[in-house]
Amino acid sequence: MTKSEKTRQFIIEQSATIINRKGVAGTSISDLMEATKLAKGGIYGNFESKEEICVEAFDYLTGKVSSGLNAAISGKATAREKLFALLDYYRDRLATSDAGGCPLLNFGTEADDTNPDLKQRVAKAIKTSQQRMTKLVEEGQANGEFNKNIDAGLFAVKMFAMIEGAIFTSRVTNSRAPMKTIVDVLKKEIESF
Repeated sequence: MTKSEKTRQFIIEQSATIINRKGVAGTSISDLMEATKLAKGGIYGNFESKEEICVEAFDYLTGKVSSGLNAAISGKATAREKLFALLDYYRDRLATSDAGGCPLLNFGTEADDTNPDLKQRVAKAIKTSQQRMTKLVEEGQANGEFNKNIDAGLFAVKMFAMIEGAIFTSRVTNSRAPMKTIVDVLKKEIESF
């Protein structure tokens, strides 16, 4: 990486959690200056706008979540174990995270009416998340673990929506209980497959 690329990456990494917690509109350039210890010119010398930083921060955060999910399911032998590891990751890492929770939920809520580019990125990330879940159910069906009559895509949409709702509820109520309940309910349903 060049010095410029390293500086740009540093700004993204230092800004990501702040933007995830405070939101695009709620994060000021002063917040980013404080986090990076850079002057305004140091930030705008690497980015055209705060919105550009926010988009890059979203990509960075979703990349971290994706890597975490991949690590959580790697080494698991069965589709059931992989789905359970995925649920455990969401429960343990995103529902009560100091990093501000799930970037899909946070950025998506804010961008749905205000930022078409960010909205499109969030939609793509949601689709990717649901595809991961669908593939795990289909893997279980292919290896005889799960009933072939289960609609894998429908279950993935339901699982994703329930997880995101539980993350939201857990964070707003400052309680792990909603997330734990949803994870337990989904694990029971997977067991019934």
